[in-house]
Amino acid sequence: MEYRQFGKTGAVVSRIGFGGAAAGLKNYLGKYDPEDEESRNSVYAALELALERGITYYDTAPGYGGGTSERIFGDVLSKVDPEKIFLATKCFPSDDGSLGERPHTRTLSDYDFVMYSVEGSLKRLRRDYVDLLQLHGNSYTKDMKDRIVGAKGALEALERLKKEGIIKYIGFTTEDNNDAVYDLIRTRRFDAIQLCYNFIFQHPYEPSRPFGSLLEAEKKKMGIATMRTTTSGTFQKWMRMIRPHDTFDYTRALIQFVLSNELVDVALIGMRTPHEVLQNVDIVNDTSGRIDLDSLHERYVGEN
Repeated sequence: MEYRQFGKTGAVVSRIGFGGAAAGLKNYLGKYDPEDEESRNSVYAALELALERGITYYDTAPGYGGGTSERIFGDVLSKVDPEKIFLATKCFPSDDGSLGERPHTRTLSDYDFVMYSVEGSLKRLRRDYVDLLQLHGNSYTKDMKDRIVGAKGALEALERLKKEGIIKYIGFTTEDNNDAVYDLIRTRRFDAIQLCYNFIFQHPYEPSRPFGSLLEAEKKKMGIATMRTTTSGTFQKWMRMIRPHDTFDYTRALIQFVLSNELVDVALIGMRTPHEVLQNVDIVNDTSGRIDLDSLHERYVGEN
């Protein structure tokens, strides 16, 4: 297994991480029900094999199935020495109803809701602490960013949890590449960032300018994890649209594209079966599959 230092945290983590969305969300990217015993047992087996094969980074969230993914992770990972793995989960910056929380949580401040959310995550994960707690963001507006970094905002709650040892590191996730994301990076108050980056969605990294939030995060020595490594099926759908009879498996190429970016510390991949774990471990170990991204983006041909 290939390992990498995770930014300024100093933690050493596996180059691929076990993503928890596929474990907790019903019919996400394919037919699947986490309440089905056979399906859940398959994920248990995948987690156990991932541990055996050297994967140390595990990423989940209460938003993946209303806590289902965290419970599944807790069933397996709670039996492992917490110092042997790097466990990341998330919390929403405020109660927007995404978790289906009880009505009384709507009256909590953003600060108090983060505290409430983390308490539930620790119970489901059966842990006293987590290595990384991330604000679970999709799109950030300026107003959201101001609330996060403001007095009694979500970031203040994260910093208190870090000081108390309930979390080791602070991060945020994003699918944006807008001003709010750059502002959060520039605060220097976050240890890590999780970005949407893959062959289809390359917006965080434009090397020919150079420009992008991935580059800015690297300048601040943040740990960088990427999500949607295999494009969440978008690339595959596109190929089926233009080549209906195409049966080629693009998984290896898509994962190797992300791993070829030296700024990426961890590429997260959703896995539900032991077969997927074996396949992905084989891919990360095949360093001959990496490409030169600068050459890929080169537009001019040299003279003979």
